[in-house]
Amino acid sequence: MSGCELLAAAARCLAEPDPAAKVRLTQETTARIRAGELRRDLRRDLRAAHTPQAAPGRPQRPVLVSPRDLPRRGLDQPEGRAALVHAVAHIELNAINLAWDAVQRFPAMPAAFALDWARVADDEARHFAMLQARLQALGYEYGDFPAHDGLWQMAEATAHDVLARMALVPRVLEARGLDVTPGMIERLQRAGDTATAERLEVILREEVAHVAIGSHWLRWLCEQRGLAPRETYFRLLAKHMQGRIRCPLNRQARLAAGFDEAELAQLEALCR
Repeated sequence: MSGCELLAAAARCLAEPDPAAKVRLTQETTARIRAGELRRDLRRDLRAAHTPQAAPGRPQRPVLVSPRDLPRRGLDQPEGRAALVHAVAHIELNAINLAWDAVQRFPAMPAAFALDWARVADDEARHFAMLQARLQALGYEYGDFPAHDGLWQMAEATAHDVLARMALVPRVLEARGLDVTPGMIERLQRAGDTATAERLEVILREEVAHVAIGSHWLRWLCEQRGLAPRETYFRLLAKHMQGRIRCPLNRQARLAAGFDEAELAQLEALCR
């Protein structure tokens, strides 16, 4: 299989609207990549006519609303816990799309870049399946609660530049998950929902590696372009995030994910 076919396979995963089918297609595509059936050939990819899939396929549900319009529910009731599981499942489904979009949108990147993000897509598909099963155990399905589209909006804002994508999706939006997930786990444990807490513990451990992949490629791109990584990162934060970061930061997880102490100190100075 040629590298162009790998790009097309990534685009098909992105375009699939049904969540269950997207999970299956992601797992099948990643298995083919690991088996060597889909490989990147950079020279052929650059010559090939590949038009990136512009947007992900979407199921009819959930209804997408502004983040401020999402209802707040406590975890003392099953519906509140299900709403939390649904919110995280929605993030994981979007993360599948973001990973495949990185593969198919930036064909000039090295083959290792495509392999890294295909592996991330596979992890995110497994996370979504875990959460969907938990939702069903609670008596709900994905789509039963409203959700927001903030993750994909950032994908659109960074579609023009892989450097901006690596800085702002894994190292801002996904890194935020490293900060907030421990608190969610603690609240779920207090509410007696150890089954959900255990799933979030798995996701937290594996998301550290995903953010680390973003850190690696941000620094690689800065080296290629002769840019200073920390200054470039904060310049992009100022441009796209108005230099605003929410705290507290999970310093231990962020250090494991490729942030350094200087970055964390500068981020904490931006906290609002």
